[in-house]
Amino acid sequence: MRRSDFHYELPPELIAQYPLPERSGSRLLVLDGSDPRPRDRMFIDLPELLNPHDLLVFNNTRVMRARLFGHKETGGRVEILIERLLDAREALAQVRAAKSPKPGSRIRVTDGAWLLVVGREGDLFRLRALESDFSEQMARHGHIPLPPYIQRPDAVCDESRYQTVFARCAGAIAAPTAGLHFDEPLLARLDALGIARAEITLHVGAGTFQPVREEDLARHHMHSEWLEVTEGVCEQVEKTRRLGGRVIAVGTTSVRSLETAADEWILRPFRGETRLFIRPGYRFKVVDAMITNFHLPESTLFMLVAAFSGYTEIMNAYRHAVEQRYRFFSYGDAMFLTRRATG
Repeated sequence: MRRSDFHYELPPELIAQYPLPERSGSRLLVLDGSDPRPRDRMFIDLPELLNPHDLLVFNNTRVMRARLFGHKETGGRVEILIERLLDAREALAQVRAAKSPKPGSRIRVTDGAWLLVVGREGDLFRLRALESDFSEQMARHGHIPLPPYIQRPDAVCDESRYQTVFARCAGAIAAPTAGLHFDEPLLARLDALGIARAEITLHVGAGTFQPVREEDLARHHMHSEWLEVTEGVCEQVEKTRRLGGRVIAVGTTSVRSLETAADEWILRPFRGETRLFIRPGYRFKVVDAMITNFHLPESTLFMLVAAFSGYTEIMNAYRHAVEQRYRFFSYGDAMFLTRRATG
């Protein structure tokens, strides 16, 4: 299949610009792998779709206040997006300026602290904080790095609503958006029903928003993201299998983490980088169902859900979502997908 096979038409007004008043107040499109017809539900109905021995796997990454603003020594404006902290004083970052800063030059951020441009690593700049740690600078002057399709500055509401209620491991520059729909009352209902929970960590990078530029998908170079699947998660998945439950990934980040850690169909502890590109033809080893938001046309995440639920089924489901005026992308509505039945 080719990139253009994954295009769909989306009216711009369906791209959610703000979160709903209630986290669990979104709609939920249900697509069962044994039935190609989409069903319209509400996210608060999720417990009705789950079974007592099912396991929900959440991504506990926390979004950093990773966008900083400053000026070059020459006075030119600079926007910095911290991609990854290498240690307390060094980071890899995207740097946007009218003219790219040169190695050895300095950038002055909002409070007057200086950053040294050490050099380049691919498309990213290696920066060194000269006076205070990056964590301190982000805490004092950083902004929540909203996705490019949210066309407004970050606001007070984003401080809490662009984080999941279970976020605890800082390192992401984008939220695992399927998890944004869960609030404490809903989690309490799931606990009361005996639905088990596990947590993986995948620090979402800016690469998640990068377009697929190659028409031939075999030529696409997947971005790298750091993840951890612990021994405890592996034990929970094994127990779920023994009890006849389903492994339900909350978000495509949880899907990629579990599938990356699957070694010859056995889930094993994993800590490191993944470049796993899941597209139609991929054989899923761990995940039985997933909860996910709607994804950008021609994106790797749209390709992932097409691999999971079937290309024709997903294209029809997205057309249905557009017709029914669902809200799209990070602050939008959600889908509950079960894996397509195979012969």
